[in-house]
Amino acid sequence: MNRREALQRTALALGYAVTGPALIGMLQGCKAAPDLTYTPVFFTKEQALLVAELAEVLIPKTTTPGAKDAGVPAFIDGMLHEVYPQADKDRFIKGLTAFDEEAKKTYGESFALCKPEEQKALVKKHHEEALSNGKGDASFGWWRAGSGGEKPFVLEVKELTLLGFFTSQPGATEVLQYKQVPGPFKGCVPLAEVGKAWAT
Repeated sequence: MNRREALQRTALALGYAVTGPALIGMLQGCKAAPDLTYTPVFFTKEQALLVAELAEVLIPKTTTPGAKDAGVPAFIDGMLHEVYPQADKDRFIKGLTAFDEEAKKTYGESFALCKPEEQKALVKKHHEEALSNGKGDASFGWWRAGSGGEKPFVLEVKELTLLGFFTSQPGATEVLQYKQVPGPFKGCVPLAEVGKAWAT
């Protein structure tokens, strides 16, 4: 259905009571803002929406659940609120703010309101930059171990997203193999029979 048809149907449904601003918004292609499925305790609503969209870019919904389906945004919010020391909280918010400012500068919108392809492009750019800082050593580029340097923001979010996803019920049972009580130990199994990695 195109916008003209949408306008006609909306006007009919509402008895031609659609106001001027609403009509202008539809004609300009305004879209509904993403919504939260939880109440943030650490983030503001805008920050929580940004983190939710960022986590979903990192683990999108396909034939298996995505980060949002697994409750990853709420997990990240809880981790920062309950576990992270204040210095790390401040650093995370600083990185989040800078990331969103770059989205606004590049695409004219907050990251949460950018088009999916724009979101992916920005995350990919930051991810590649973070890994290229490794001076030829991938492990150093990822963890910055012993360097005294801070982990790049996108890698911090990636770490929390992966942790939240693979410790969630959907991540552990629908993406990884899971048996509450594992069977007998088999020391030598053909690789073809192993299948996916185990969650337990």
